Amino acid sequence: MNNAIEPITKATMHSEFDVNRYRAEFPALHQEISGRPLVYLDNGASTQKPQAVIDAVESFYAHDYANVHRGIHTLSQRATDLFEAARETVRQFINAASLEEVIFTSGTTESINLVAHSFVRANLQPGDEVIVSMMEHHSNIVPWQLLEQQVGLKVRVIPINEHGELLFDEFLKLLSPKTKLLAITQLSNALGTITPLKAMIDAAHDVGAKVLVDGAQAIAHMEVDVQALDCDFYAFSGHKLFSPTGVGVLYGKRALLDAMPPYQGGGEMIKVVSFEGTEFNELPHKFEAGTPNIAGVIGLASGIDYVTQIGLGQIAAYEHALLEYATAKLSAIDGLRIIGTAKDKASILSFQIAGVHASDLGTLLDHQGVAIRVGHHCAMPVMAFFGVDATARASLAFYNTREDIDALVDAIQKAISMLT
Repeated sequence: MNNAIEPITKATMHSEFDVNRYRAEFPALHQEISGRPLVYLDNGASTQKPQAVIDAVESFYAHDYANVHRGIHTLSQRATDLFEAARETVRQFINAASLEEVIFTSGTTESINLVAHSFVRANLQPGDEVIVSMMEHHSNIVPWQLLEQQVGLKVRVIPINEHGELLFDEFLKLLSPKTKLLAITQLSNALGTITPLKAMIDAAHDVGAKVLVDGAQAIAHMEVDVQALDCDFYAFSGHKLFSPTGVGVLYGKRALLDAMPPYQGGGEMIKVVSFEGTEFNELPHKFEAGTPNIAGVIGLASGIDYVTQIGLGQIAAYEHALLEYATAKLSAIDGLRIIGTAKDKASILSFQIAGVHASDLGTLLDHQGVAIRVGHHCAMPVMAFFGVDATARASLAFYNTREDIDALVDAIQKAISMLT
């Protein structure tokens, strides 16, 4: 399934990142909103899709659609081959040790809940602890709070400083033999902070804890090697990786997944069912009950092929330069305060403007064709820490340009003149 774009070779590679080449391959970017060219800066919520991904999904529905795994007819065999080839694409992308360690889910949220119920709930004792950080998305807070209420789990929280940086020494103080799991983001969706992930994983393992990484934001912006990280679980979604909605991945170390009970019951996750008892299927199918999002999985593989051919190292370098440019431009606006100024940061610019509510700003920017996100970004504890109820958030992807940032700044200045 290597049909994303022509392979980049030394002969075709430009001395600089060829952003216009990639922009041309995203149909949604080439439209007008309110009579203005679209400037799409809401990538932290969801990314646009290249034509290669759209074509892969369309081709599957037009030519190869059938249910997977149980059919002997040609279309079912084609669909199964595409589906399982996608699993290998994911395995290579994150460097999992085996195909059995790649579980398809509906997204990061389901992946985290799977770990919460099948691993943590199945193994915890009253008083056991899960450590999270203050900067987590609600999807990596609420599942643990539910277990806290239902079965006596204790949730411990790593504080952050005024820059939005995790306080590593305070994290170390929270670790103890009671720690069952560290559940930590790799890249904050509200602040852009990159956490010191490898050091945290090693420290958690030193006290016998397992580690779940929320990679929803990170997966499209940096290279991920789950074996090098030595994380026990890694969760991400397709729709933030230039791929369809409704599909995601849970990576888990095989020994852990083998020992975990099924998360849901139904078709495909069984070998034998009788009223005397049920024998469950082998990995990875034990955790994939029911008909999966086949087209979404195929689209995910196409999206992975796309970014792999560009190179995540090139993407990260380009986006870093763009983030620095955007930070300087926004910082020059009178009354604008950037929320989240960590030294190690990527892709996210959250900000407030004195006297301007984020919702009003977002509306006026939309009228000028500029799409950003406003609100609490499913990170209410972060908002509370900084003493705000909402921020405006511009989030970057590799198809954004300096001209996009200039348009954002111009639109903000016009909005300020209208609102103050």
